[in-house]
Amino acid sequence: MPQLNNVLAVILGGGRGTRLYPLTKERAKPAVPIAGKYRLIDIPISNCINAGFHRIAVLTQFNSVSLHRHISQTYNFDNFSRGWVQILAAEQRSDSMDWYQGTADAVRKQLIEIKSADAEHVIILAGDHLYRMDYDVMLAYHIEKDADITIAVQPVRREDAGRLGILKDNQAGRIIDFVEKPTDPDVLADFVSRKEDQVSPYIGSMGMYLFKTQVLIDVLENTTYDDFGGDIVPAAIDSHEVYGYNFEGFWEDIGTIRSFYETNLSLTQPNPPFNFHDPTDPIYTRPRFLPGSIVNGAKMNNVFMAEGCQVGAATIENTVVGLRSQIADNVKLSSTILMGADFYDTPESIQECENIPLGIGGNCEIENAIIDKNARVGEGVKIKAFPPDTELDAENWSVRDGIVIITKNAIIYPDTYIGPE
Repeated sequence: MPQLNNVLAVILGGGRGTRLYPLTKERAKPAVPIAGKYRLIDIPISNCINAGFHRIAVLTQFNSVSLHRHISQTYNFDNFSRGWVQILAAEQRSDSMDWYQGTADAVRKQLIEIKSADAEHVIILAGDHLYRMDYDVMLAYHIEKDADITIAVQPVRREDAGRLGILKDNQAGRIIDFVEKPTDPDVLADFVSRKEDQVSPYIGSMGMYLFKTQVLIDVLENTTYDDFGGDIVPAAIDSHEVYGYNFEGFWEDIGTIRSFYETNLSLTQPNPPFNFHDPTDPIYTRPRFLPGSIVNGAKMNNVFMAEGCQVGAATIENTVVGLRSQIADNVKLSSTILMGADFYDTPESIQECENIPLGIGGNCEIENAIIDKNARVGEGVKIKAFPPDTELDAENWSVRDGIVIITKNAIIYPDTYIGPE
């Protein structure tokens, strides 16, 4: 078996996250809550811990305060362990006054820290994907092939090839060519790597790269490329031993409001594509020491509920109910993500917010919506789905691809209607 302590994991903390706006208005993309109680950053960190990779660096830049707080309060190894989770924030230095310009540039600007870790291999991970992967198996494959760079790849359907970077490998698994978002039929025919699979005949990069550390240092110090996927890896195919590690499990890039919404709702189904209840490879997050949820007379079907909630005689279906959610009587919630709250109300906090309590007030009807944290939705509010592709921005709410998003800390006054005319 390879020496797991010879691996440094570097997690890219995300750029501006514009496609997830307004969820990224006040937080970095990897800090966006998912599945009621977790954050996106918990996924790659948990995968690292489960694989035995206990030296983890998270590169951060935009809106990073809540991400820093979550990591520092969650991932603390004991004094007798050599493991750590370290934040490497973008900074101006005497040799560079620029912030991170891309994924490769971000790692280049932290090469001093990477060298000081003295690891034999470096795995580069995204901070905003949902999946469960045994990185130690990928490492064993990387060492077996004596690869300079190993890329995690996944089967790609014919109809999706034009949206992704497509790789071509030989029978030994070595990557021999790359094309970005191909649409030409002749090019697509040439890039078929899985001839036995008529549905998913292509392989695409998952944005995870395992480098020999010295190779990583060399390619970053001897080039000015800004990105791994668009620059570093395509250039390395001709000069280095680049292999693809096939992964056929569930993987979702949480890059848009639509993908975020649909992925969360998929967790409410009886057999979700991603299982947070896995007994051997758990997903970790910050312990909050909350009481169990209380449900008084509600009718619920396909509901994914976190702890610390209080639910009245509501009707709830196909909905994620986040930490400390408060749902009053006679509420109808369907196909909604309720992120919950960071705290419980007090009489003083309710009075300061115009006597509108945290959570969902009585007699509300809400469908196809995302209610961000600490939102206050007054009694009698109605939220209906907009047509797909609708894009709107109001003071306390937005619409992206027809999905209504109530922004963090927003107050929606009683009897408000949000929906198509």
